[in-house]
Amino acid sequence: MIRLETRFASSFVDSKKLEPFLSKAESARKTLHSSTGKGSEYLGWLMLPNEIQNFEIDRIVQAAERLRVLSEVIVIIGIGGSYLGSRAVLEATLPFFRSPSKGDPEIIFAGHHLESRYLSELMEYLKDRDFSVNVISKSGTTTEPAVVFRLLWELLHKKYGTGAAERVVATTDSSKGALKTFADAEGLETFTIPDTVGGRYSVLTPVGLLPLAAAGIPIRKLIFGFQNILTSLHSDSNPISNPATHYAALRNYFLSSGKIVEILANFNPSLHYLSEWWKQLFGESEGKENKGIFPASMDFTTDLHSLGQYVQEGKRILFETVLSPSLVNSNITLTPTSDNLDSLNFLSGNTIGHVNEQARLGTLLAHADGGVPCLELIFPDISLESLGAVMYFFEYSCAISGYSLGVNPFDQPGVEAYKKNMFALLNKSGFETEGAILRKRIHGG
Repeated sequence: MIRLETRFASSFVDSKKLEPFLSKAESARKTLHSSTGKGSEYLGWLMLPNEIQNFEIDRIVQAAERLRVLSEVIVIIGIGGSYLGSRAVLEATLPFFRSPSKGDPEIIFAGHHLESRYLSELMEYLKDRDFSVNVISKSGTTTEPAVVFRLLWELLHKKYGTGAAERVVATTDSSKGALKTFADAEGLETFTIPDTVGGRYSVLTPVGLLPLAAAGIPIRKLIFGFQNILTSLHSDSNPISNPATHYAALRNYFLSSGKIVEILANFNPSLHYLSEWWKQLFGESEGKENKGIFPASMDFTTDLHSLGQYVQEGKRILFETVLSPSLVNSNITLTPTSDNLDSLNFLSGNTIGHVNEQARLGTLLAHADGGVPCLELIFPDISLESLGAVMYFFEYSCAISGYSLGVNPFDQPGVEAYKKNMFALLNKSGFETEGAILRKRIHGG
């Protein structure tokens, strides 16, 4: 179902020098399955596709349907892993242009930044629309989603009074935390974020599935995609034929040769947020202890007219992985004109999909010729089943790659640094001393 194609990278690889990286990747895969590596308490995602319960899926669908019936707009409040997985699937599969209505609501994401203009306009937008909220936070104290939820809860109460509670579903901890306490006090329906699944691996938990169901996505098809690839990745101990192990090994091989930036590229704009999800997955999992590859992304052919210059001729610190669905919608065919004023008659008879494919192949050839190894991740199409397989492939290979680097792929201690500074600068109780020190650093003296 998924194939890792190396034809545009093979000239950069010495097979003998690659062997220890393959061996290390397979050893890391075994560590993953033996639950003996760092962060093994967060391996709930590993078998989740086969362990997810039908009653849980049914409850998610029922809750989502209730919100859909009530709402013209459903606001998903979350940050990082609390929204990127569901947004990646939604952006990839929903029509680019659609007119939302009750029963088929508009999905809006909020709580992933603190930009006041966006929030002001969001509040104004929601005043005259029936809306509901799915707030997602393990602790309930992460500042960005907590601030937005406070604002929207106040608006819900103003619009609906005691009916506000039926318009909110909270996805949070099973027993503790500010959001769980609030949800219990207000009688909100809740779903649990499993203790054994970190945010960036949480697509198949209520974190990812409830927003998708709320958008009308048949979530069982996505789950099937995860299930469909799990067995093959788990059972194949050959680090060449197992695409996840092979990918992890090649990434670390390229890193050892000075390729410190990986670009995840696509030629399909609907895959933009899949790249955003991938950046969090690999950035948070590997970027620690002064190690790891910097994950970047580009949307081609758009970025070929800007960043493409750097890729082609800038510092040779890059390698690319290109998301390459085999089948795309190609129902537009170019036809000739009598005057050929735009000089495009040479394209007559070709579909737009065919033209885009030749752009993809031409780009891979050019970048490889320019010194950039290019991998292709080939999958059948941009369907829910394929997206599920791609996402599990990346989750699995990320864990292998992280263990190969010698880091814990399941923690993110560096994320807390900015939070502590922000709390101190905002005079949060308990941070007074740190706040005084930071303000002195900022203003001098």
